[in-house]
Amino acid sequence: MDEAVEISKVIANEHRMNILKILSTGPHNVNELSEKLGLPFSTTAVNVKKLEDVNLIVTELVPGRGTQKVNSKNYDRIIIDLFSSDTAQDKNVITIDMPIGEYVDCQAEPSCGLVSETDYIGIQDDPRSFYEPRRREAQLLYFRVGYVEYRYPNRIPYGNTATEIQFSAELCSEAPYHKLDWPSDITVYVNDKEIGTWTSPGDFGGERGFNTPEWWQIYFTQYGLLKHWKINAEGCFIDGVKFSDVTIGDLNLNERPFISLRFEVKKDAVNAGGLNLFGTNFGNYRQGIIMNVYY
Repeated sequence: MDEAVEISKVIANEHRMNILKILSTGPHNVNELSEKLGLPFSTTAVNVKKLEDVNLIVTELVPGRGTQKVNSKNYDRIIIDLFSSDTAQDKNVITIDMPIGEYVDCQAEPSCGLVSETDYIGIQDDPRSFYEPRRREAQLLYFRVGYVEYRYPNRIPYGNTATEIQFSAELCSEAPYHKLDWPSDITVYVNDKEIGTWTSPGDFGGERGFNTPEWWQIYFTQYGLLKHWKINAEGCFIDGVKFSDVTIGDLNLNERPFISLRFEVKKDAVNAGGLNLFGTNFGNYRQGIIMNVYY
């Protein structure tokens, strides 16, 4: 957090943000930056030094007309975790990141398909492709109506009781190509218990996802929303807002060797707008479907 504070102070400045924007196109020296920004050399040099101090840019000596200092951007992305892992509760937590292709059961109706990091898996709009051995390589899966179900190993130590279970996944609706206004009712089940339905507002495209491979056409689905489900003794919450009275006691976590999670778009849903589910190397978030169990 201390590092985050220092970096935030530095980038809370229009000139420095513009320097980073220019450097994203390629290396520049201070004279070039000064000219493009329309600022005095001395002002530009001060701002470059502040960016150097927090390691957001790097300066190298390169041969040219004599030796000159050239600045380059060090990072494409900044992530700040707004939590501390040094808590007593975190010592009693089980975390599993499930790849999206590791489902144990499924049903899919067109439009539907599986996509790896490099190509399509099977035949698009053919539900049989969901049973291909290569499905484990999937980084994006989608369907208009249907479900996928996952089973996590139940690692709750014998003699202990789960107090909270959390899931997070990146997902959105499924429209032809993409469509921002395309609602879809996505229902979630844990251990066969329906915990609630979330309505995705649309299918997001037109702007490449951070992790979406370059070969995937920009007018196709690019990224989703990262949603968080939490179930404890008080009920079920999505992104911190209670939306179901299902409690962790209703899930009977100690009765099975696994914990099941299912995403479904029902045929009779008010908004049967499909589902896109994103893996580690697709969309905006480098994760599969993460489960945290606190005990």
